[in-house]
Amino acid sequence: MSAPARAGTRTSGPSLRKLVFASFFGTALEWYDFFIYATAAALVFPAVFFPTSSETTSLLAAFATFGAGFVARPLGGAVFGHFGDRVGRKAMLVFSLVGMGVATTLIGVLPTYEQIGVAAPILLVLIRLVQGFSVGGESSGAILIGIEHGPQSKKGLFGSFSQAGLPVGTLLSAVVFLVMNKITTPEQFNSWGWRVPFLISAALIVVGLIIRRSIDESPAFEEIKAQRMDTRAPFVVLIRTKWRVLALAIGSFMAPQILGYVAVSYGLSYGTKTLGYSRETMLALQVLASVSAFIVIPASAALSDRIGRLRVILGALGICLLASLAFFPLLEAGTFLSLSAAYVFMLAATGATSGPQAALFSELFDTSIRYSGLSFVVNIGSILGGGFAPFIATALYAAYGGSIPITLYMVAATIVSLVSVGVLAIWFRPSSDVEGEKGHLHSRNTSVAT
Repeated sequence: MSAPARAGTRTSGPSLRKLVFASFFGTALEWYDFFIYATAAALVFPAVFFPTSSETTSLLAAFATFGAGFVARPLGGAVFGHFGDRVGRKAMLVFSLVGMGVATTLIGVLPTYEQIGVAAPILLVLIRLVQGFSVGGESSGAILIGIEHGPQSKKGLFGSFSQAGLPVGTLLSAVVFLVMNKITTPEQFNSWGWRVPFLISAALIVVGLIIRRSIDESPAFEEIKAQRMDTRAPFVVLIRTKWRVLALAIGSFMAPQILGYVAVSYGLSYGTKTLGYSRETMLALQVLASVSAFIVIPASAALSDRIGRLRVILGALGICLLASLAFFPLLEAGTFLSLSAAYVFMLAATGATSGPQAALFSELFDTSIRYSGLSFVVNIGSILGGGFAPFIATALYAAYGGSIPITLYMVAATIVSLVSVGVLAIWFRPSSDVEGEKGHLHSRNTSVAT
């Protein structure tokens, strides 16, 4: 038997500001680690770890290792989710940050294919699996720390602070690679310059670890532990009682993942290798677009606190549909204005969708299975969505020789998410007073909370 979190004492003042910063900063570091891999996979890894006679084959291999990290995410999410619901949110955030930092630093010192042969890509994949395992528990825990500490009327906003760490991680990775590309020759960049962003992670992780160790445990989690109302096997309860909700939430999560990773990872490769733009131009575009996403994410989440999560997400997905149709035509138009419009439009649209999703998904599950539920949705959705999106986009272009199939792929993903959110809106209704939590969702037939 599980119990929902009640509106009890919430962190306030300086402690709340510190917690928000810890949630945001730690997540930004985790996604910095994740996206420097995506950037390197597009720019360097095909030649450094997967040299073949075919540039397309090398790129596919590099993007496949990028996807391998997503394969490990559900396992990490299940493990971190179980212990996050049994032991606590804070401890899992510390462990995930350490795991991600160690794995990223190891990539920075990994020998190349030329130095140790086939062992190099094998080790890269193994390290990538550790990265995926670690990030599998990161985002869910960071979201819950913000939501479960935050005021009842601002759950969307407080849940979005960790989401805002994603574009900041993207921005930081783009800036660091942009700087390294500026201060090194092409030969130096391919030899050692690409390693610097990975090695910088070691210092940043120490800072993030100090910050995260200083935060308090979630009040909602402490309440169910004090009342001995926690669940012994949260994952089992989750699958047995919430499979319909899980399927719909995963479907709604797919579009921003696929669109975002096509733009951020495949778009970088497409722009430099196919369209002939410089690395500086494409990285600068990612910086610009990341700033727009950083602004839109908390704004859309705050709006969802006022008018409802489902309304905001449905509207944002409609914008994603337009962004899917416009992205490649704008890229191929060839002006800096069109390039900027393509990236800003796409990342703002996906950011507007992602902002309210953190609170929406957390509200679908009771406190005692919330970490597990959120982890399941985010990590399975990431595999079906973003994990292999760059690989699929590369394969589609290689097979058909144009960007139209990739556009159709993004449009199809957006329609899946629109339908999923639409069904959620039909089956569930926002309630202003459901188990003491404003905005919690109730089924029209049965309670969403277990």
